Amino acid sequence: MTEPSTDLWDVMSTARTIRRFTDEPVDDATLARCLQAATWAPSGANAQQWRFVVLRSPELRAVVATAAARALEAIEPAYRMTRPAPDDDSRRARSNRATYELHDRAGAFTSVLFTQQRFHQASELLLGGSIFPAMQNFLLAARGLGLGACLTSWASYGGEPLLREAVGVPDDWMLAGHVVVGWPRGKHGPVRRRPLSDVVFLDRWDERAIAIVGDGAEPAPT
Repeated sequence: MTEPSTDLWDVMSTARTIRRFTDEPVDDATLARCLQAATWAPSGANAQQWRFVVLRSPELRAVVATAAARALEAIEPAYRMTRPAPDDDSRRARSNRATYELHDRAGAFTSVLFTQQRFHQASELLLGGSIFPAMQNFLLAARGLGLGACLTSWASYGGEPLLREAVGVPDDWMLAGHVVVGWPRGKHGPVRRRPLSDVVFLDRWDERAIAIVGDGAEPAPT
């Protein structure tokens, strides 16, 4: 299990998505700290028109499991995923194996549904700016406390109507995201990301910002 960390740079650079969890439940005090962190995020006009629903009862976990199964049916062809052979130890196989395990055990976990009230003046993409930072705060807080977390697509695809009805989410609220949280089986580690030189540009769309980011090496934390 990964040790907790209070170093912001360490937390951000090692907050890998975790898909394998132990059977140990997340205690209320630890979960509450993650939820508190979510409320510290910015939102448009500081309206804070969000609601975080913890899904923990056996009844709701059963609905989550069904939503996960429907999501898996959608993502398998999209990502050309298949269950790997037992003797396949390639990186892709290991990643897919963890993904299948997460979906197979979906009903065993505590999870959080993140919702945001709709406003007719704003698109869902724009409203995302008022809820996605809260989700990121939750994910970073979970990592800082030694928890693992995974942002899923289970509140999308065919799972959205199931969760909306089971939870009782009003029509004027959007299901912005769903996060599984638990104690990781294994450890966090350095994230794998494209170098800065591939994604940062200066003034023009096709002008790489070499003067700022150099040859792509990550800047040292200060």
